[in-house]
Amino acid sequence: MNFQRKKMLLMISCVLSLMVVERYSRNQGEELQLSDWFRPRSFRERRSRGRRRQASPGVREQRCCPQHWLQTAVRGCSDSGRSRLSCSQTSEQEPPGLKRRRPDVITTTDWLAPVIWEGTFNRRVLGKHYRNRNLTMGLAVFAIGRIADQYLERFLESAKKHFMTGYRVVFYITVDDLDKMPDVDPGPLQTFQVFTLREEIWWQDFNLLRMRNLGEHIVQHIQGEVDFLFSMATNQIFQSDVGVETLGASVAQLHAWWYFKSTKDFPYERRRRSAAYIPYGKGDFYYDSAFVGGTPQQVLNLIEEYLKGVLQDKQNGLNSSYENHLNKYFFLNKPTKLLSPEYNWDVTFYPPPQVQFIKVAQHPKRRPWP
Repeated sequence: MNFQRKKMLLMISCVLSLMVVERYSRNQGEELQLSDWFRPRSFRERRSRGRRRQASPGVREQRCCPQHWLQTAVRGCSDSGRSRLSCSQTSEQEPPGLKRRRPDVITTTDWLAPVIWEGTFNRRVLGKHYRNRNLTMGLAVFAIGRIADQYLERFLESAKKHFMTGYRVVFYITVDDLDKMPDVDPGPLQTFQVFTLREEIWWQDFNLLRMRNLGEHIVQHIQGEVDFLFSMATNQIFQSDVGVETLGASVAQLHAWWYFKSTKDFPYERRRRSAAYIPYGKGDFYYDSAFVGGTPQQVLNLIEEYLKGVLQDKQNGLNSSYENHLNKYFFLNKPTKLLSPEYNWDVTFYPPPQVQFIKVAQHPKRRPWP
């Protein structure tokens, strides 16, 4: 009897090992070199961020008819010659001048991570590489209360159309009431997983609740279901395709408001006793907490460090924002890929010349839809 049990356990162990090896090997294949698909301008030619930011038009000075811009972004395709919002159809074509480099923007970080702008990557090379890897992507969104009523349906409809089209995608949707789930069906290769929150924990800090909830799901099942995972805010609406150019082990989103400002002006946490503290004179970029991604393990690492930081701050009588903790995490753990402001442009501001394509439009949480 003991022999049979040992034999069965050995067989189960072998099967599990084969499953792990198969999942690992399917994602290896021939390694794609950065130079195969990424075409930035020369790193040596790059000017300092501070000088270029000062030379660039300030975002606040580019404010132009915010209500018109907001209406344009909701429609997803501009009918005005003034707008730089690209029609969704253009995202399916190779943009003219792909080989032209982008000297007007930062395309490579000091630690040699690519910054993704339209025109800096070869969509065909990326597609050929990733199509053969049998990948599954995850997209997590957290919508409770009025946020779900106001944004969730438009978020899902736009994500269905533009997020990782042609690949398997699992949408992880958390709501406080199943009645808040809009009547939206998943598209081809897409799956919806819907979760609800316990009523007694609604009162907690929104971002703390959101990230703790996502971390629990990663540990329980997500890490075995998807190869890459992204977490987005519900008030983001896709305007054109967001595809495999965004994939990376650790992906951070540059903040649209602060990209054009000097590092010394960034709103980092400056209280020394806070776990999110970044000293004056330090820091690379200011990252937006609305869009973050990577492998499930890397996203889980970020969440765990954030939760540790919240606990430390609480013990010291402090309360720093999730975005400050996120910036501290990426200051210490450099992201392997950065998304340009094109991937999360705030529609309150008219886009400056550097932002030529709007991939995702972020809408004000307190402003009603036009």
